[in-house]
Amino acid sequence: MRQLFLLGFILFLGAAVLSPMIAAFEFDRVPGDIAFRMGDININIPVAYSLCASLGLALLYKILKR
Repeated sequence: MRQLFLLGFILFLGAAVLSPMIAAFEFDRVPGDIAFRMGDININIPVAYSLCASLGLALLYKILKR
């Protein structure tokens, strides 16, 4: 149970860190992304891409750690 909580925390933290970097690439929106519109300002938070990137980096780290 503790490992599952730690994995979830790492994925969430990785997504939070990677989100601004992935947003700079301006990928198309996918289901799961969060979008805000305030007047002329559009804010897109690429949650799905960030979680996928975080999961990929976590798996890469685990593989290289062995």
